[in-house]
Amino acid sequence: MIQYIIRRILYAVPVLLCVNIITFILFFVVNSPDDMARMQLGQKHVTQQAIDNWKQQNGYHLPLFWNSQKNGGEPLTETIFYQKSIGLFAFDFGISDSGRNIGADIKQRMWPSLALAIPSLIVGLLINISVALMMVFFRRTYLEFGSIVICVILMSISSLFYIIGGQFLIGKLLMLVPISGYDTGFEAIKFLILPVLISVVAGIGSGARWYRTLFLEEVEKDYVRTARAKGLSETRVLFTHVLQNALIPILTGVVVVLPLLFMGSLIMESFFSIPGLGSYTIDAINRQDFAIVRSMVFLGSVLYIFGLLLTDISYTLVDPRVRLS
Repeated sequence: MIQYIIRRILYAVPVLLCVNIITFILFFVVNSPDDMARMQLGQKHVTQQAIDNWKQQNGYHLPLFWNSQKNGGEPLTETIFYQKSIGLFAFDFGISDSGRNIGADIKQRMWPSLALAIPSLIVGLLINISVALMMVFFRRTYLEFGSIVICVILMSISSLFYIIGGQFLIGKLLMLVPISGYDTGFEAIKFLILPVLISVVAGIGSGARWYRTLFLEEVEKDYVRTARAKGLSETRVLFTHVLQNALIPILTGVVVVLPLLFMGSLIMESFFSIPGLGSYTIDAINRQDFAIVRSMVFLGSVLYIFGLLLTDISYTLVDPRVRLS
């Protein structure tokens, strides 16, 4: 197990390096350092001297990948890519192009993202599994057919419709909760109720159908027929045997999503003015703040790889037949 974990961590290094290179290339294909300087200086007619000063102060005066004016190892190290990327592997995110400490911003903004994402995941998971089990329990009936039709309809509706409709109906007409905003402590709950509710409702269609497929595959196996032959009720068969044996694909979906919860929801946080990492990333893209963008992409890649590792390890806990070597 230890050797497997070490090997996976070592495999992650070239993956993260490639992600960092691709992010770097894509960003600088669209924006030049001069464009970034004009955006940060906030002036339409800024002088070239001001642009050069900003680039010097923020380290964008160097060549992108190769500095032909240097000797030895400096042609690689005295570049924007090296200077802006090497600290990421030590989780030193540095200073944003607007002068803010990125690490401090991440520590501050991660909590609103988690406060929104964790309840959405837990409540959504419980509802989706319950609906899927209900459809399997009443399979080949009109109730299952009607549930499938409703799930398809829910899947076909854009998430923006749920957000705008929920804000209008629950926030504006009924005035049960605030439409947007955020607060600290327990006061934040009233601001989270609506986005959590919308996240759960928007995910029922796809989630319930996916879990239904898993459970239908299990109910056709020999061990289920054996359990029925022993006289077990259909309810016990579903909730004891089928659910337990479907835990591996369920864990695959849940554990991989867990690290991504940290990154926040880009759309949800933006529409509800929640100061999480999702809105932080959107704001950085709008400001063309490369330092924040590459930090968030790198952090998302690290968390995704960590999630895959957790998935493999969780297999051994759920199914003893699985061994990592």
